[in-house]
Amino acid sequence: MNITELHNLSAAEKLKIIEAIWGDLVGDENSLPTLAWHETKLKETEQKFLAENIEVLDWQQVKNELPSQFEQKPKFSVLQP
Repeated sequence: MNITELHNLSAAEKLKIIEAIWGDLVGDENSLPTLAWHETKLKETEQKFLAENIEVLDWQQVKNELPSQFEQKPKFSVLQP
């Protein structure tokens, strides 16, 4: 399949191809390259966890707290006379 043929596919057909490719990649995760910065972060997190120097949160707690971290906060305040 070439790029022109790909452009002519419907969104549903493109998603099926993406799912097939993703399934193939996940099936052989050892063949995927690991980014150096990501591996460094994973090791740092593991060290903090093993040293019990990291807070472990329940997934439901994370889902409840996350939205508030992204709410729009005013960048300035209006001074009252």
